Amino acid sequence: MTEQKPLRVGMVGYAFMGAAHSHAWRTAPRFFDLPLAPQLTAVAGRNEEGVRAAAAKYGWDSVETDWRALVERDDIDLIDICTPGNTHADIAIAALEAGKHVLCEKPLANSVEEAEKMTAVAEAAAERGVLSMCGFSYRRTPALALAKRMVEDGRLGDIRHVRAQYLQDWLSDADAPLTWRLDKSKSGSGSLGDIGAHSIDAAQWITGRTITGVSALLETFVTERPLAGDFVGLGGHGGSDGPKGPVTVDDAALFTARFSGNHDAGTDQQADGTSGGDATGPIGIFEATRFALGRKNAMRLELNGTKGSLAFDFEDMNSLQFYDASLEPDAGFRKIMVTEPSHPYTANWWPTGHGLGYEHGFTHQVVDLVNAIHAGEQPSPSFADALQVQKVLAAVEASAGNASRWQNVEKETP
Repeated sequence: MTEQKPLRVGMVGYAFMGAAHSHAWRTAPRFFDLPLAPQLTAVAGRNEEGVRAAAAKYGWDSVETDWRALVERDDIDLIDICTPGNTHADIAIAALEAGKHVLCEKPLANSVEEAEKMTAVAEAAAERGVLSMCGFSYRRTPALALAKRMVEDGRLGDIRHVRAQYLQDWLSDADAPLTWRLDKSKSGSGSLGDIGAHSIDAAQWITGRTITGVSALLETFVTERPLAGDFVGLGGHGGSDGPKGPVTVDDAALFTARFSGNHDAGTDQQADGTSGGDATGPIGIFEATRFALGRKNAMRLELNGTKGSLAFDFEDMNSLQFYDASLEPDAGFRKIMVTEPSHPYTANWWPTGHGLGYEHGFTHQVVDLVNAIHAGEQPSPSFADALQVQKVLAAVEASAGNASRWQNVEKETP
């Protein structure tokens, strides 16, 4: 048996996403036949004690306390970026220019300008065989991948409505401590970019259409939070009597949207929100919040077409609801358990009916990335795909800052 060529991974960051990515790199080759052998070569973090503890816990061979040293190492083939958004551009650009493949967590950057620079460098690197991908991991949820397959197979007909929500509640306590996710200089935005970006990407990917314009509202319910406290998960409990700092991001985001028509041939909206031509694309409504008490990770998506509808909720992630209009009108939605060997990714896991979890999306992401690198093909989503999501985020912020007036999404430069 021929020994596999290694894919030596260096990861920057070791918190929530670092743990998920570490698990994925370790697990993928044990359940999937990969053409390259991922190796957890090194992890980087600024806190030496913290990064050494993470390396020991997650199985990394060595550590660095400066990401630049990681990029410069000759024994690293790929840089995996799991840090706050304000660092993505510098790390990704340096890694690509050093000839390293890149996996970068979403959203790609904190601004369209940064995302454009990253995309330009990524496209130039791809010509040299150096590849990159943005980590919109929900694309690898089997039920959502099945939804995309069903849309492509015409099971819904022409899509009319897109309805997307991402609901969490971990910030509902006004005394939850201030973290980097509440600092715009580090995170770029709040619920909009943190979780709303997932909904935007999933909706565009599954429908095959891009968002061309939005009308938006952003809200910050709690404007300052304790600077210290007991951290639990993403949130925690702070001291209400101690010093506080400002929250500089949105707590909730709402926007309506127009999608492009078939093959992205739709028309833009005028400044007043009316159609600039034949409105052939679907209409959409999006909501993202971290203040929905009782909702823990309700990433929901519903599509209504001329032949049927699909509905998904990540809190019931192993199932997909499907309504087929060709059946009796009173038949209603039927539940598809997405655990059959014929469904995306599931054949490599457990017997039918034995569900998967949150972590499996990251494993599938590694599988797709490794296969693409070996084949010399552009992984999906590309930095260009992620740039388009960044442009939607920017349009939402622009609309919300202008009394919710209609805002066209910036087009790609010809």
